[in-house]
Amino acid sequence: MNAVITGASKGIGKAIAERLAKEGFNIALCARNAATLEATAAHIRQLAPNVQVLALPVDMSDKQQVLSFAAKVKAAFPVVDILVNNAGLFIPGALHQEEEGLLENLMATNVYSAYHLTRQLLPAMMEQRKGHIFNLTSTASYKAYPNGGAYSITKFALLGFSKNLREELKPHNIKVTALSPGPTLTASWEGFEAPPDRLMPPEDIANVVWAAYTLAAQTVVEEIVLRPMLGDIS
Repeated sequence: MNAVITGASKGIGKAIAERLAKEGFNIALCARNAATLEATAAHIRQLAPNVQVLALPVDMSDKQQVLSFAAKVKAAFPVVDILVNNAGLFIPGALHQEEEGLLENLMATNVYSAYHLTRQLLPAMMEQRKGHIFNLTSTASYKAYPNGGAYSITKFALLGFSKNLREELKPHNIKVTALSPGPTLTASWEGFEAPPDRLMPPEDIANVVWAAYTLAAQTVVEEIVLRPMLGDIS
């Protein structure tokens, strides 16, 4: 069994990679920071010494790097059972105050990366008539909020991508799940001063991925929304 996780050097992506490796999946990981990525890969190899770990530094905002990553994944893993499109940037701010080009940059990282990578890995999934694609959307995909700005736009777009993909892949027996966490204890919330239990642990997101994957073949969870017990943080 093989899984591909983008944005996997820390946070939610790392937690998902660790969980799937523990379950016996070979793992292909990518992230921008090579040093952090290699540290994560080494940790996963220690956790699960019997699985293959492919870790490649990739800037997911660059289409050519995404295509190159896809080619290396296909060479290593002819079949991909789970694809987790997790790569993304969180940069809050009001639309009228954002730097020029921010929307284009966030669209490339948060949406186009998932589009291009999925298109590259789909043919093998379609041929084997199985697979599960998880798109890490957000509670920001459902509700606009002050200073959501370009980030919120991209998350609405990623949810639309996931919904469309779900409809297209029904006849091919490939599952698609939009997974939308609210505030989670990741680098995006560094510096946030609040009790630790105000943020969800990334391991919870990984556990939900595994739970959705292990359902019966005829069952698919289309959308999952998770929030801290006390709700979103304003």
